[in-house]
Amino acid sequence: QVQLVESGGGSVQGGGSLRLSCAVFGYIFRSYCMGWFRQAPGKVREGVAAIESDGSTSYADSVKGRFTISHDNAKNTLYLQMNNLKPEDTAMYYCAGVYRDKFMSAMQALGVISYRHWGQGTQVNVSS
Repeated sequence: QVQLVESGGGSVQGGGSLRLSCAVFGYIFRSYCMGWFRQAPGKVREGVAAIESDGSTSYADSVKGRFTISHDNAKNTLYLQMNNLKPEDTAMYYCAGVYRDKFMSAMQALGVISYRHWGQGTQVNVSS
C-alpha cells in the first residue's frame, strides 16, 4: 500500500527557513515523479515544485529562487527546502506522487490532477 508521510512544518518568521520531508512507503521511489503542493484557507491547491524520475525540476514562479525540491533515493524521501519565507507562503503543504518517468510540461508537472498518491499534509505558518 502506498503511503506518503510529510513532516517538518512549523511556524517561522518572515525571512526564515524550513525543510519539509516526505517519507514514501510502498513503491520504488526512483520510478515516480513527485511534487509538493500547498493550500491556503479559502484557496485552491496549487503546485509548488516537482521532480521527475531523471531529476528534472519545475517550480511555481512564486517560489523560484527560494524553494528547492530534492530527493534521496536511498532513504525514499522527498524534501522541500524553503528559504526566505514570506507570509504568503502560509499554507498546508502536501507531497504527492505518480508512477511515471516524465511529464510533458512544467504545467503538467505542477498540476494537481497529474498525481495519484497524496500525503496528509504539514502546516507551515509564516509571520510578518
